[in-house]
Amino acid sequence: MKMIDQIKEKVKEKKKKIILPEAQDIRILKAAEKTKKENFAEPILIGKEEEIISLARKNQVNLENIQIINPETFKEKEKIINSFYELRKSKGINIEEATKLLTTNYIYFGTMLVKENFADGLVCGSICTSAETLRPALQIIKTASDVKVASSFFLIELEEKSLGKDGCFIYSDCGMIQNPTSDELVEIAAASAKTFKLLLNSEPTIAFLSHSTMASSVCLNQEKVANAVKMAKEKYPNLTLDGEMQFDAAIIPEVAKMKAPNSKVAGHANCLIFPNLDAGNIGYKITQRLAKANSYGPITQGLKKPINDLSRGCSTEDIIGVIAITALQAQNNKNNE
Repeated sequence: MKMIDQIKEKVKEKKKKIILPEAQDIRILKAAEKTKKENFAEPILIGKEEEIISLARKNQVNLENIQIINPETFKEKEKIINSFYELRKSKGINIEEATKLLTTNYIYFGTMLVKENFADGLVCGSICTSAETLRPALQIIKTASDVKVASSFFLIELEEKSLGKDGCFIYSDCGMIQNPTSDELVEIAAASAKTFKLLLNSEPTIAFLSHSTMASSVCLNQEKVANAVKMAKEKYPNLTLDGEMQFDAAIIPEVAKMKAPNSKVAGHANCLIFPNLDAGNIGYKITQRLAKANSYGPITQGLKKPINDLSRGCSTEDIIGVIAITALQAQNNKNNE
């Protein structure tokens, strides 16, 4: 059974409501249809019902029993608008501006539905940019009280099951923090460890990645990662982690024996911490396209409630996978207000 199918089974008993604000995308409608059919979550589409139904019919998509919310006619619209106004008035927004934003920007409206407990999570990004997805999340949902910095990850699943955890890896951060400091890399690793345990029900083996393995090349970028490893070992002594190391040394035992023979992590890593956003984003796309891996994300970690991004190149199956992961995050969320 694929990892994503295992996650679907976990969330079926307590189905969560997941907002899909990009209902003008046929991939989203197909994902909503299949999610409803497989009965592991309750998808909610945002937009004008007649337009969504028309698009679905033209593409032979069945949206029967799937809720559609139009921000302009939603019965709790005033509550949503007033709550957003109170939240953002210190930033200079007035009630008229709040009304216009929430009735025209479906991502902001959907994020408010999650904040006000009309839904449990949101999945977006098949059309819009990561910034358009994450800006409302950071403004409205905000970072959890026990987390210093929000970050993101990809769940990667390979056909080759001898690598990682039965072929599965966490790649982080691939979508949020452009150039993390040593301190931020430590927190990204800690959050990714929790994510790994939640999604894969197993202990993470964490490698901090670099162009260098154990100071084989010394420069500022290498030192940043090496410092993060030292700090992480001191702050989180119960985590299995090491670095800095190159990608092949992290996951291939034969390479690890040559490059990092004294490391218990090298050659066995399943949770990979990238030094910056460029490396993480390029790395996951190479894995996805050349290794033909399943990749789900970028998924956020560290927010009070799950608001998750998609790659604009995502398939319908990718969207379904992110819906399932979002439902699992919501199921384990301790920040319901």
